[in-house]
Amino acid sequence: MNKVYVIGHKHPDTDSICSAIGYAELLNQSEPGKYVAARCGGVNPETRFVLDHFGAEEPYFIESVEPNVSDLPYTYPISARADVPTIEVVAKMDEQGVRNMPIVDDDDRLLGLVSEHGLARAYVTRTRIEQLSITPIKLETLAKILSAEIVVPGPDLLEGKVYIAIDALHVSLSRLGARDVAIVGDNEPAQLALISAGIAALIIADASPVGDRVIHAAQAGNIAVLSTALDAFGVGKMINLSLPASMVMATDMPRVGMADPLEYVKGIVSNSKYRTACVVGADDRLLGMISRNTFVDEINKPVILVDHNEYSQAVDGIEKADVLEIIDHHRIGAFTTLKPIRFLNEPVGSTSTIVTRKFIEAGVEPDSRMAGLLLSGILSDTLVLRMSTTTPEDRKAVDYLAGIAGVDPEEYGTEMVQQGIEIRDVPLHDLLLRDTKHYNLFDRTVVIAQVIVPSFEYSTERADEIRGVLEGLRAEAGADIFVALFTNVFENASDLFVAADEVTLAKLGMTGQPLRLENVMSRKKDFLPQFGNMLRGL
Repeated sequence: MNKVYVIGHKHPDTDSICSAIGYAELLNQSEPGKYVAARCGGVNPETRFVLDHFGAEEPYFIESVEPNVSDLPYTYPISARADVPTIEVVAKMDEQGVRNMPIVDDDDRLLGLVSEHGLARAYVTRTRIEQLSITPIKLETLAKILSAEIVVPGPDLLEGKVYIAIDALHVSLSRLGARDVAIVGDNEPAQLALISAGIAALIIADASPVGDRVIHAAQAGNIAVLSTALDAFGVGKMINLSLPASMVMATDMPRVGMADPLEYVKGIVSNSKYRTACVVGADDRLLGMISRNTFVDEINKPVILVDHNEYSQAVDGIEKADVLEIIDHHRIGAFTTLKPIRFLNEPVGSTSTIVTRKFIEAGVEPDSRMAGLLLSGILSDTLVLRMSTTTPEDRKAVDYLAGIAGVDPEEYGTEMVQQGIEIRDVPLHDLLLRDTKHYNLFDRTVVIAQVIVPSFEYSTERADEIRGVLEGLRAEAGADIFVALFTNVFENASDLFVAADEVTLAKLGMTGQPLRLENVMSRKKDFLPQFGNMLRGL
């Protein structure tokens, strides 16, 4: 089952986090486990207080919804051990219909890759003929590889050089040692001479007859005798393929991880001479294999967006995601989809209010934990129902949820807001990035940060520092205008700071800062429309 991420905006506030948790829980009532509450930013102190107060876990952190390796429906989970004969690896490749086989150790750590490309280089285009040899291999395994009959059993394990006795017999005899193997044809005197040399095994090729004298001599010397229909050179070729995979594997195959973006991985696979990448996890353990065929179908992460509807505020990679639904209470921004989706946007004070109504419409009563989270989202976004964005529906939802959660909304909400305005020990740079929204207004990129303060003492005493940090943040964001609202919830006003070029500031009449804005509490309702009209007139 494909997971669907329910996710809020960057630099998430309490409403963004709580509405994501709430909507995922509601949807999971009908499809358990399918919907995952997610976030694409850190949890601020106010939200941390809320989660701890109601015993809730923070949403799953996801940096980007760009599809990655973990989204692939299948990565070939096949491999072979390093000590397996190459011919068995080749047979497994043929059986599985693959051109490459990862080689692993006993702990499934990736060691290398046996590939058609590598085998061709090793056995077809080889220009230098090397000494044939056998690494430790059981007699039965060698017989199986050669399709041979064991006429005389000998040493159970063979290891040594292999000679084809086509030279003058005395030349072969001078080279052979006790651990070596000789290949011979229909020549009984040569067969007996090789046995008398005290070798480990004799392979008789071309289905040549094996006489009694040869059998008795081999038995007496504990020398294995195998008979095969292959000719001498065929035996040599197959012995080459009896080498363990570790001796023929390549080690320059590309490695990728489960979190690597698919666009990046496609490039890796396309540029690899193996047209393959191995997927590894912790300790280089093999998880699977990716080939060009893996990318036949387009893959997009399914997501539901809450508390925003603009690309500039959305999680990274949203352009490549499959947006299924949007639930929001902000202005409608520039957002396009390839197919029709559910889009619910209502002028209420909080997305958590909309999610609460959905619980009611579905006939599902949230438990006390969920009710407390949704209540927190509403109280946070409306500043305990004091904001101008507060609607009768928000108040109705607060009454409903507070009864289930068993808390006094005014008392609890005030305590919650106080948690969010403990700012004395927070670096100003970090403070200004806690709650930001990005907009495209009349061909200008605008970032608006909002900081809730207990009094205007903070913004007036640190005005020079705020102006300097704000200009630096404008450069970091590459924005035309960076705005900061220091909002005093108890005095129903905000101090305004704006970083922009001198001409823009002069035209806006904002050269002297801060500017005290009475009755401006809501960024989206009290400030943004007015500020947008000012930009429209520039």
